[in-house]
Amino acid sequence: MTESYPTISQLAGAVPKNLLRKIRLWIVLFITCLALSGLTAFPLQTALGWLWQHWPLAKDGDLYGWIVRVYAALTDINLHYPFLAYGYDWLAFAHLVIAIAFIGPLKDPIRNIWVIQFGMIACVLIFPLAFIAGEIRGIPIYWRLIDCSFGAIGLIPLGIVYRLIKRISHPR
Repeated sequence: MTESYPTISQLAGAVPKNLLRKIRLWIVLFITCLALSGLTAFPLQTALGWLWQHWPLAKDGDLYGWIVRVYAALTDINLHYPFLAYGYDWLAFAHLVIAIAFIGPLKDPIRNIWVIQFGMIACVLIFPLAFIAGEIRGIPIYWRLIDCSFGAIGLIPLGIVYRLIKRISHPR
């Protein structure tokens, strides 16, 4: 049996405007970050080239070496096998589509709490993906931790939104 939630319109005057505004602000922040994360996949070679040239830290560190290696690989792939970059286009597209899904909770956070739950589950699933697939693909541990940070950071606004929705949908 699933839990039944009232809609925002059913709770009309009972929901404090500042609480609803807070929920929507956090959702907009999450949508924006998710979309920006996706958009950065399109110009990946250009972005890594810029980072490689303007690296502010020591140029002999492991992270710098990894960025140079990835940039070299992308340059070679884009020169000889540009169709492989299509996978990054799909990655970017997926981020944008998922961001669009969060418009539902933006309109009616109570009825669409499942989207927030879906997002939280996706954030948690980043960890096993990064550690399992990252190990198989030979991704350095520090880069996998950077990937995991997206899940950890994403859980913050989604967790806040989830708690706020629960507060307005099940007042004590």
